[in-house]
Amino acid sequence: MNLKIRLTIMNFLEFAAWGAYLTCMGRYLGNAGLGTEIGWFYSMQGIVSIFMPAIMGIIADRWLPAQKVLGLCHLLAGVFMMAVTWYGASAGTDVEFSTLFTLYSLSVAFYMPTLALSNSVAYSALTRAGMDTVKDFPAIRVFGTIGFILTMWFVDIMGFQANELQFATSGAVSLLLFLYSFTLPECPVATSTEKKSFVDAFGLKAFTLFKEKRMALFFVFSMLLGVSLQITNGFANPFISSFAADAAYADTFGVQHANILISLSQISETCCILLIPFFMKRFGIKNVMIIAMLAWVLRFGLFGLGNPGSGVWMFVVSMIVYGVAFDFFNVSGSLYVDQATDEGIRSSAQGLFMLMTNGIGATFGTLGAQKIINMYTHSEKIGENVYTLGEWSTCWFIFAGYALVVAVLFALLFKVEKSKA
Repeated sequence: MNLKIRLTIMNFLEFAAWGAYLTCMGRYLGNAGLGTEIGWFYSMQGIVSIFMPAIMGIIADRWLPAQKVLGLCHLLAGVFMMAVTWYGASAGTDVEFSTLFTLYSLSVAFYMPTLALSNSVAYSALTRAGMDTVKDFPAIRVFGTIGFILTMWFVDIMGFQANELQFATSGAVSLLLFLYSFTLPECPVATSTEKKSFVDAFGLKAFTLFKEKRMALFFVFSMLLGVSLQITNGFANPFISSFAADAAYADTFGVQHANILISLSQISETCCILLIPFFMKRFGIKNVMIIAMLAWVLRFGLFGLGNPGSGVWMFVVSMIVYGVAFDFFNVSGSLYVDQATDEGIRSSAQGLFMLMTNGIGATFGTLGAQKIINMYTHSEKIGENVYTLGEWSTCWFIFAGYALVVAVLFALLFKVEKSKA
């Protein structure tokens, strides 16, 4: 089979496993009586991202080929996801937070490293085949987003958004990728006997960048913006689904198929990647990052103003804006790190960027968002379902206000050297 097709299938399955539950888990948790704990489940992704990718990366560098580590991680992630499904089904409405959270956390701890491992496998295979990773990888990676979207739709259409079968879907895909990993190209293991220090192994040298005011500001703002990254993944579905409690909106498409509506965000994300080169050339890195921050303001603000009826267009625009909000900062920020750091610590600096955004920032963001949502909403059982009702608009406006303050401070305080722009 053609190498690109083989790697495309890998990427498709990699992100399909994530898409099965990432945007609708909050809906299930609310229905299971754990609506006030949603933030903990999403923050765990950030917490394990602080150390698990580094540990698995060291194993893949020194002892086991990356494709085998990828497969073993998916085996464990899939098994624990199936355990989440079994427990959720057996416990019914008596789900205990501690048990469900433990099983879910173990699954996520082994899944999150696979995001980096799948990239390593693809880069290694393409390089060894004499291909250009910059030219050939994006077309392969885009099928990961397609996989993410398709499992979102599958879970929606099958009626799994509010029950534990979304986790079974994810587990099944992970186990399939475990089996498929044995067909992937062999990745080399380092043959050097030189021992790396703890600092080198975990990429901690990148923290010396904090000695530079410009880089310190950049990483601090990366963390502050990272606060916004997982909020809508965790709470958009429970929010849109809550309109089912209002007879005027109960039968609208958005309420009945919240996941499909939310998937417009991922479709936009795919398209907006193509716009980045134009915007970078026209406006420069700093302005592109400011555009991303202002897009977060719109993302949250339109949620606060819209509804699934006559105001559904605001939800749609919010989904489209997400592509700009997510891609423009993550990709342009990554490019800035690449340009602004020395080659010797460039990979570590990229890891630090991900740590500040998807690790620390996203963790505090989801926990903070949960506190605010708990203040302004409450759980209410209507029929067979539990909905999170209350002043959702107030919550979204608070998030929008936060994003606006970060954008203004970034515009005023952060300076980019002209040669880097």
